[in-house]
Amino acid sequence: MTELFIHSRSRNILFLCLGLLAALAAFFGVIPDAIAHGVTAGDKGYIQESSGILTLPFIYLGAKHMITGYDHLLFLFGVIFFLYRFKDIGVYVSLFAVGHTVTLLLGTVMEISVSAYLIDAIIGFSIVYKALDNMGAYQRWFGFQPDTKIATLIFGLFHGFGLATKILDYKMSPDGLISNLFAFNVGVELGQLMALGAILIVMGFWRRSGSFLRHAYAAQVVLMTCGYLLVGYQLTGFFVS
Repeated sequence: MTELFIHSRSRNILFLCLGLLAALAAFFGVIPDAIAHGVTAGDKGYIQESSGILTLPFIYLGAKHMITGYDHLLFLFGVIFFLYRFKDIGVYVSLFAVGHTVTLLLGTVMEISVSAYLIDAIIGFSIVYKALDNMGAYQRWFGFQPDTKIATLIFGLFHGFGLATKILDYKMSPDGLISNLFAFNVGVELGQLMALGAILIVMGFWRRSGSFLRHAYAAQVVLMTCGYLLVGYQLTGFFVS
């Protein structure tokens, strides 16, 4: 019976992964320009042409970017997956937000430019890292557990840096730059709170069902697969371009 259960579980995980690979391959093939912290053509044009202090528009752009930023949301999903207390969720999300804010602002103001493909490959790796962490892989492989709070802060730095590289590519006007950056970051944090609220509502219902523990491992496999796909896509883009 146990062997049948393991075989069935492995088969279900395989089907999930194959389905996800097919869906994401189709997604990447249809809209490749949206990958790597991209924005719509209209938003990009607005950022490039805007000048002066535009608080509300940049708050909107920041919130929109976070809500549609699947890489950020996948990482946050992994971070809070096994967190049940709001206090713990607040700590980890705050660490991620601090890292995100620091590199977004400093990277843009100091004009630290690195290939967006490489930064986004690291962001994809952060998703893989968190999925393996949730599986307890590091304890089994290496006999120790990395500090999850420090890891969340460090990967938050890379997530913010990914945004900074895109903003630099768009060459925002220096007129009102600092104010607009702060407004954009406020929007990012507001978007993060809205997205987090939606994730927590869904997770709350799922955790009350008996399927949560049965499918928790499969969920981490899917999460890890998404991370690997993002890493592969970004590295391919780096070497091809």
